[in-house]
Amino acid sequence: MPNPAALELAALTKRYGSTTAVDAIDLKIAAGTYCCLLGPSGCGKSSTLRMIAGHEAASEGDIILGSQNVTDLAPARRGTAMMFQSYALFPHLSVLDNVAFALKMRGVDKKTRRAKAGELLDLVAMTPYAGRLPAQLSGGQQQRVALARALITEPQILLLDEPLSALDPFLRIKMRAELKRLQRELGISFIHVTHGQEEAMALADLVVLMNGGRIEQMGSPREVFNAPRTEFVARFIGGHNVIATDTAKIAIRADKLQLVPGSAMDGARGGIAATVTDVEYQGTFVQVSARTAAGEDLIAHVGEAVFDARPLQVSESVTALWDAAQSHTLS
Repeated sequence: MPNPAALELAALTKRYGSTTAVDAIDLKIAAGTYCCLLGPSGCGKSSTLRMIAGHEAASEGDIILGSQNVTDLAPARRGTAMMFQSYALFPHLSVLDNVAFALKMRGVDKKTRRAKAGELLDLVAMTPYAGRLPAQLSGGQQQRVALARALITEPQILLLDEPLSALDPFLRIKMRAELKRLQRELGISFIHVTHGQEEAMALADLVVLMNGGRIEQMGSPREVFNAPRTEFVARFIGGHNVIATDTAKIAIRADKLQLVPGSAMDGARGGIAATVTDVEYQGTFVQVSARTAAGEDLIAHVGEAVFDARPLQVSESVTALWDAAQSHTLS
């Protein structure tokens, strides 16, 4: 594989008519980084990925890969490769020939390209299936073939457009681990588009959370989860309560919120009266939902032993308590 390269997006913009899909974003991704572009549908993450790949023209701004400005280069000349959500395998070609196809288009002789394709199939543990057609493979196997096909051009950056969305939950977790292993072994950057918070948290070195065509927040998964800057980030990442106080809105992690029966205010902690609306057993904890008189919904993750010592019931009056030091002011 080639040496990994850093990627920089400078004031990158994409407009579709009067609609701005990506609004002058600036982003630097160090070489060898697993980066997840995260956000809801329509936030601009897929348009950003397609501009990096060269499948969409940038309206303004620059895409710099290593020391080269690749903004106006054709996709094949950028040093990137893209794995599509649909996998887009050729149904009439064997697994081996699917993987070798890009080298065939470059004029590489049959023996050489098949040998290289064999190496890539070995990397993704698909060698026994080399002679099969895509229709004879499971979804997870097709994904492995698509990965090998993308990697055969030896890209400096691999681009992945929601690669796990078509898989069932169990296989999604398994393939998540495979993607991370491959990225570590290859040493190149993976840029992975997803709308799944759990997926981004599990995979990424760098999470880039987008909203309305802009970058709302970026950082390591722990930084983004533990210190959300805005209400949007706190709500989208999940696991947080957003509570309006007299001076600001604050975020409090669900595992840091206590729900105490009755009225239990004290001077050292914040507190708000609420009514339990739902109780769900989640295995390692019990998720208790409550609603304040103002209509704010709260969630507390209560340890199983703590809940069993004093179970809470739907319609029970409680006080939500938190340590001020564990709350986070939102901008």
